[in-house]
Amino acid sequence: MQASRARLFKEYKEVQREKSADPDIQLVCDDSNIFKWTALIKGPSETPYEGGVFQLAFSVPEQYPLQPPQVRFLTKIFHPNVHFKTGEICLDILKNAWSPAWTLQSVCRAIIALMAHPEPDSPLNCDSGNLLRSGDVRGFQSMAKMYTRLAAMPKKG
Repeated sequence: MQASRARLFKEYKEVQREKSADPDIQLVCDDSNIFKWTALIKGPSETPYEGGVFQLAFSVPEQYPLQPPQVRFLTKIFHPNVHFKTGEICLDILKNAWSPAWTLQSVCRAIIALMAHPEPDSPLNCDSGNLLRSGDVRGFQSMAKMYTRLAAMPKKG
């Protein structure tokens, strides 16, 4: 547990130092618990998520970095690799392809890359996956844009 705390404090210091280095990711540690983090990530450009800001919740295990953090979307998102109700993310690096070389910041980058390049063959959201697998890219994009507008964009007025 001490090693995981030390690693998380190191990551916290790096995040503080490099706040302006990655404007698409804002990673914040819970004030009272180093094992709880949240992130705000910007939807990638030229995707249906562009213009949206999505909140992620990180729950970091005491065995970190030997075990991956649990990460889920708090913001609703229409994406084949994200469970619509729970926000669970299907991403290999959060499961069997985890390496201690990954940081919370690099996990955020990987999630942004997944947003831009969905994997419809292993869907957690079958409706979204089926649209892409059947070739209805327009239908998928229209649903994803609608949910981005509803859940991930600031309300005007």
